[in-house]
Amino acid sequence: MQKIAILFCLLLLVACQPQKKAEESTRIQIKVAQVVSGQTLEVVGIGEQPSLISQVRLLSIDAPDLQQRPWGDAAKERLEALVGEQPVMLEFDVQMKDKFGRTLAYAWKDEVLLNEQLVKEGYALFVGRSPNHKYDLRLERAQQWARLMGQGIWNPEKPMRLTPAEFRRQYR
Repeated sequence: MQKIAILFCLLLLVACQPQKKAEESTRIQIKVAQVVSGQTLEVVGIGEQPSLISQVRLLSIDAPDLQQRPWGDAAKERLEALVGEQPVMLEFDVQMKDKFGRTLAYAWKDEVLLNEQLVKEGYALFVGRSPNHKYDLRLERAQQWARLMGQGIWNPEKPMRLTPAEFRRQYR
């Protein structure tokens, strides 16, 4: 009887596990209307009204605020250069929108994850945010690389003293 009860409990646990769906493409192609900052894009081509402009916040990164000079301007300029000519692909994770209504996504251009590239070159920090963790390991490694190589905000001769979050808390 005890074995049947244990078997029943195991079957119940297995049955309650979320079922993995077949890998669906979570990427969509969009046109970038404008780079707002080192972590935010205004894009055309999301949703039911394809001509409507939407804000997209790049997932798992925190770029310096535009007033956090010279790093904020540099991050924005680098993202503009990475975006370059169209098209850009957006890939979504678990949470699609933030509390401000911006779409949350990873941006891809020519098979390069732009979020990761910004971190690797020292233009942004990796900041894991639950529940979106799809590329956390890649982004964490990119940040370790940037720190070791003294890239951008990690430059030992001119380091960024406050994280973007600390800067926003202190100066807004």
